[in-house]
Amino acid sequence: MKRLKPWKMILIAAMTLSVLSACSSQGNEPAGSTPQTSSQEENQTAAPPEPLGKYPETVTVTEVLGYNPPEDPRTPKGITPEQNAYLKDLKDMLNIEVKYKWTVPSSQFEQKFSLAMASADLPDIIELDPKNFEKLKKQDMLADLTQAYNDYASPTLKKYMESDGGFAMKTFNSEGKQLGIPAFEDPFLSTQLLWIRKDWLDNLKLEPPKTMDDLEKVAKAFVQNDPDQNGVNDTYGIAMQKNLFFWGFDLRGFFNGFGAYPSIGDNQTAWIKDSGGKLIPGIIQPEVKTALGKLQSWYKDGILDKEFALKDENKSVEDITAGKVGISYGEWWYPNWPLNLNVDKDPKADWIAVQIPGVDGPGKSLVPKIRSSKIFAVNQKSKNPEAAIKMINFYIEMGNKKYMDQNKAEKGYVYNWFNPRIYNPAQIDTIFTEVNKALDANQTEITLDDENYKNVADVFKATKDYLAGNTANATKGVNWGQYFSRAAKDGGWGMTRQIKESQAFVNNEFYGLPTETQVEKGSQLDKLMQETFTKIIMGAPLDEFDKFAESWKTLGGDKITQEVNDWYSTQAAK
Repeated sequence: MKRLKPWKMILIAAMTLSVLSACSSQGNEPAGSTPQTSSQEENQTAAPPEPLGKYPETVTVTEVLGYNPPEDPRTPKGITPEQNAYLKDLKDMLNIEVKYKWTVPSSQFEQKFSLAMASADLPDIIELDPKNFEKLKKQDMLADLTQAYNDYASPTLKKYMESDGGFAMKTFNSEGKQLGIPAFEDPFLSTQLLWIRKDWLDNLKLEPPKTMDDLEKVAKAFVQNDPDQNGVNDTYGIAMQKNLFFWGFDLRGFFNGFGAYPSIGDNQTAWIKDSGGKLIPGIIQPEVKTALGKLQSWYKDGILDKEFALKDENKSVEDITAGKVGISYGEWWYPNWPLNLNVDKDPKADWIAVQIPGVDGPGKSLVPKIRSSKIFAVNQKSKNPEAAIKMINFYIEMGNKKYMDQNKAEKGYVYNWFNPRIYNPAQIDTIFTEVNKALDANQTEITLDDENYKNVADVFKATKDYLAGNTANATKGVNWGQYFSRAAKDGGWGMTRQIKESQAFVNNEFYGLPTETQVEKGSQLDKLMQETFTKIIMGAPLDEFDKFAESWKTLGGDKITQEVNDWYSTQAAK
């Protein structure tokens, strides 16, 4: 047999090792590898990336979910998140199957998710607030989505993410790695309004309140003078729940009326400028103490529910629906839920929106500079990180006209149970503008033909039906809720636009990621605030606030203040 020359033997050996190495690496890519090496679509078809390309074999992704009841009463009774029709269409269109590790009511989500984080038992696709995003980022548990986003984000998704110049996306980019996709929105969606039953005002011959004194007079009358005229002493003044600074049915707007800006919501401390241009924590300012004193007197007088400390947001909704309370602070969307439920239960119910009352006249609401309390990230262990991007594309796609007859509540579509979902950051303003343009032109249908079609067309139809008194396709409350939240010029978004145009707002100046001490001490400080403020409202000495302020500072607040101002100085230098 002819012997091979030594150099040929070396070449054959090297080629053999290369082949063996390539084979052994398949299926064992390092965590966080790009979609090109981990995606079934890439491996099996070698086709170029498609934003809505269907996987040849089913890709299963895990999620967890905290959810509220469906907002649309036309939704089939008894439906569960697993039965959401969005998931069936996702499987049919993209061959992506969602498996929930667990689902809980929204009020239980924070505690459940904290336990999951502590045990590192996280799903593939994760919905995070900024604080938890920062925690997981530091623990190196988030996948780099840079390549997945670049390859798979649809043109519409990229348009949304670039609508603010890429500002929000950069906030969640670390060392060149895109670790999250922010669901950012128009900051003025956070504007606080006062919702009040005009039919009760009319029954008692009262005017909508403009000052705190006016509000106190109205609230006392709603307690004492039988505003619903049912002959029973069964009403109280102002809706309230145990979480003082939350996402709904909380008291941010009340504090804002005193020139106090303790929180931007979800127990996040607000930061405002002092006279010297430094940022100061709104939570410990003297105006907060003044506002707490007023709440204490209102609690004593029965204006506030005596059992508020035991109620979550769902219990507050039950009181509103049942007609037990006629005043609530909140944002533009309240007519869509839960005020619509009260309108359906009581045909006489007539809710209106007014600018929050202040000490000497209308008050100024706190508005963030960035509204992005929700970030979608992917577990670094996920085999298909690009699936999250494609699911966002899917949600946006379902807003197009061709799906209009498909994704309806009565067919089991529950939009607020589907994640991840990214909206047009200007969606609500787009709806307001397009619906009013069509109304002013006496159009019979919406001619818009883009991804905003479904949202605009739904509101236009509901508006036309409400104004015509037509309830053939929905209840009065559903139609009124869509109209008065999104289209009415004196409704939720209409009033919000007026506040924006008149500059009756104050900005929360801190919009960076939580600082190191905020992540470490934030929960402890939030708990201290919640416990102290609740005790004061229920009758503890008002001077407990001063003790709280000192404790807040020594337990980490002073360090947080320094970190926030260090961040602020870097922004000023840019």
